[in-house]
Amino acid sequence: MAEHEALSVTRAAYDDAAELYARLFADSLRDSPLDRAMLDAFAESVGAGGRVADLGCGPGYVTGYLAGLGLDAFGVDASPAMVGLARRACPGLRFDVGEMGALDLADGTLDGVLSRWSVIHTPPAALPPVLAEFGRVLAPGGHLLIGFSATDGPGHPTQSFDHAVTTAYRWAPDHLAGLLRAHGLTETARMVREPRPDDRRQFQEVHLLARKA
Repeated sequence: MAEHEALSVTRAAYDDAAELYARLFADSLRDSPLDRAMLDAFAESVGAGGRVADLGCGPGYVTGYLAGLGLDAFGVDASPAMVGLARRACPGLRFDVGEMGALDLADGTLDGVLSRWSVIHTPPAALPPVLAEFGRVLAPGGHLLIGFSATDGPGHPTQSFDHAVTTAYRWAPDHLAGLLRAHGLTETARMVREPRPDDRRQFQEVHLLARKA
């Protein structure tokens, strides 16, 4: 699927699912101590008051969590419906409709970028330009935290899977870390969570923390 077609499909699908998605995942961090730990480590790495973009912010609950950790956090999402929900849930924060691969931000203006499962609907051939955009907007020394589902092994750099909203992709952690390095982002930490027995998808969940030189 071409990049522009995938984005259009994803935007429309999340517009349709926005209300349900917000209800289903509003409390997801409460039951995910390891996810919270990575977000806390990311926030501490960035530093209090650091300017951070939550890209693919959805209904804004993680953006709000980052703001609660003392970051100057704002959200960007391709879905206008999601942005509307985020503005309603967190009226004191900024949320914009936008594309991860074409951010309306000057070079080097962010101290941190969060991409929490926001790249999973990006076709593999379109991911490198998105990662390049992350690197472009980060200031030297800035930090990226990216979350995604892992493939079945290193022999599978990427694998597609049936997502409830639209087609999604898994990534081999070492492969994605290599793509980050190619765009000036060096991995500094990695957390891999094994699926729980009752998880619908038995995929490993990965968080990579990286730093721009």
